[in-house]
Amino acid sequence: MKKKYEKAELIFRFLKGSKKYFAMAVAASFITTILNALIPQIFRFTVDSVLEGKEHRWLSEHLWTIAGFLICVAILSGAALFVSRLYTAKAGENFAKNMRDSLFTHVQRLPVKWHDRHQTGDIIQRCTSDVEVIRNFVVTQLLEVFRTVFLIAVSFSIMLSMNVKLSMLVLIFVPVVAAYSVIFYRLIAKKFTWADEAEGELSTVVQENATGVRVVRAFGREMFEMERFHEKNNAFANLWIKLGTMSGLYWGTGDFITGLQVIAVIVFGAIEAVHGELSVGEFIAFASYNTTLVWPVRGLGRILSEMSKAGVSFERVNYILAASEEEYGEEKETKTEDERSCEEQFDIEFAHVDFGYNKEKKVLDDVTFTIPQGTTLGILGGTGSGKSTVIQLLNRLYELSEGNGKITIGGRDIREIPLKELRKKIGIVLQEPFLYSRTIRENICASRPDATFEEIREAAKIACVDEAIMNFPDGYETLVGERGVTLSGGQRQRVAIARMLLQKAPIMIFDDSLSAVDSQTDSKIRKELAVKCKDATVILISHRITTLMGADNIMVLNCGRIEEMGTHQELLDKHGSYKEIYEIQMSQDDRMQVEG
Repeated sequence: MKKKYEKAELIFRFLKGSKKYFAMAVAASFITTILNALIPQIFRFTVDSVLEGKEHRWLSEHLWTIAGFLICVAILSGAALFVSRLYTAKAGENFAKNMRDSLFTHVQRLPVKWHDRHQTGDIIQRCTSDVEVIRNFVVTQLLEVFRTVFLIAVSFSIMLSMNVKLSMLVLIFVPVVAAYSVIFYRLIAKKFTWADEAEGELSTVVQENATGVRVVRAFGREMFEMERFHEKNNAFANLWIKLGTMSGLYWGTGDFITGLQVIAVIVFGAIEAVHGELSVGEFIAFASYNTTLVWPVRGLGRILSEMSKAGVSFERVNYILAASEEEYGEEKETKTEDERSCEEQFDIEFAHVDFGYNKEKKVLDDVTFTIPQGTTLGILGGTGSGKSTVIQLLNRLYELSEGNGKITIGGRDIREIPLKELRKKIGIVLQEPFLYSRTIRENICASRPDATFEEIREAAKIACVDEAIMNFPDGYETLVGERGVTLSGGQRQRVAIARMLLQKAPIMIFDDSLSAVDSQTDSKIRKELAVKCKDATVILISHRITTLMGADNIMVLNCGRIEEMGTHQELLDKHGSYKEIYEIQMSQDDRMQVEG
């Protein structure tokens, strides 16, 4: 019952702005039904009163008047049908638009933890094909339900007025068809769920392959990907073959039952006509109404089948909508960016922070450190040491639970800072930066859409990518392709750095974001940052010692714990793991050059 209520609530929620269209479509459909119900009565009148009777001699000599009346009815019915279809289309598209908008907005606000658990292909399918299934059912099938109920009521009332015995005969078949349709619905409902899940898996394979096509080609994985797709495609196809088989069995059996109903009406109707209980015109009209009645009742299975698919889609869509969004909060301050920058403090403190992505394993274990405002912290550590987790907690991509330590910026607990405000203060460049399939200029100014071209170029110069951009034929209007595939790895990283610099965030994080550039460019970028962004609080994460050695403080992480901490020289003097890594990475000539 609760699920039915949730579905009804969803329907009314997304019908906002479409209710009047839906009402107009229903009204026009009712008019069409009434007009169509007149046609058998015209035939009855023509046969019984005009052709065989003597009361309407003038009409018998001017049958064109009846034909003209039928044409008028047909024209009015067609016009009403046009209006019904027009407003159905408007209601449907508005309904689907509202649902897609709501889903996309909600997905944008879901925590990263939620996205980690769900496949991209499945999310895409829920936001597209599932929405379309729901739209088709709500606007088309529900309208059909209203029309069918009205048509049955009108047709059966007229049939009952003409002959009670034949009407009771027709009535016997209705619950049989209805019960059969319900049984079919229950049998097929679960299989639609499996089919939707299989389609989601298939979409995921296609999406992953399209995204990683260069990796697939580079490692010769074409055959593996084709086999993986073939497996998922076969599973998807087999499910729909089974569904098609069941549907064929249903329609075949249904046709047999409704065929028996039509035959029974013709046989017993003819007997009634022979015995004078039914006129010829009434017999023709009754048979016509019966045929009209058969197909709506017969279509109950199709409606229930669509209801089954829609029910699955409702649950899949509602699963997303029911997921809790991040608490963004509201910025209460009305001061300008410059005023806040002058007054606020941006020193960072981690106090006894414990964190794990699951309860079984800690990623950070009692991590405590401080980054004074305007200084640079370098973080060194191997894969799985917890480097990236530190910045993900700082930016609240993952939430730190109560009792697991405290993270503050300028003395404020980050859990008390609204997300929108917090993320304005923190600029991040990841190791694998994401670029939109747009121009270089649009990618850089994504952090500040109102930035001038001069500001964009200035940020690109600090990131040491301006010269490379200007060497492209289209300069800053160069299209980067999907995920920036037309740029080299180093160029993508530097464009991402320029984008972050344009944000002018007081806290800047570089998560191994200089790994794809050469040592010379790395050094040049860091020198530019030291001059142009000297007031910023900076976190540098890198596997490269040369990137970190200029930091005010360096933290060595190992298995989620702080193993060492100090300046470059202090860590060398300790002869610990930092010194070992330094000696491995740096040749004697490199050391002499750096130390000289």
